[in-house]
Amino acid sequence: MTSQVYTPEQRRRRDSSPWTTVQGLVAPLQFIAFIVSTGLVLRFLISGHGYGAATTSVVVKTGFLYAIMVTGSMWEKAVFGRYLLARAFFWEDMFSFVVIALHTAYLVALLTRALNSEQMMLLALTAFAAYLVNAAQFVLKLRAVRREAPVAGLAIAK
Repeated sequence: MTSQVYTPEQRRRRDSSPWTTVQGLVAPLQFIAFIVSTGLVLRFLISGHGYGAATTSVVVKTGFLYAIMVTGSMWEKAVFGRYLLARAFFWEDMFSFVVIALHTAYLVALLTRALNSEQMMLLALTAFAAYLVNAAQFVLKLRAVRREAPVAGLAIAK
């Protein structure tokens, strides 16, 4: 196994940071938005109905993504002393940029009407697939943190 995710001082800062709580709230909300939006996007692709609801849901999901990225960078600064790309979260942050780029491409395409409705929904699903990969990265990191410190109640934010 590689080195620990947190030094004792970083763990103390993580546990005392209000950004840890914020991340703990925004992450599940984003996941719920993802589930709802995925259902609405698939409904549109299958039936051709509900484009407005699917579009709105993707925009809401993207808003949660932006919120978690901004608050996550504040969290990372509080814990590791840098806004992004701290060693412990380097690859998660790098892939987060891909996720953000895909979600932003959706918003740009929506505003410019560069894609038709089916292409928009396929782009949304591509962004969502990337989000799932990124979420899995963070879940694996959470599991690593829990293995390092099996004491009750330790959680990871980001």
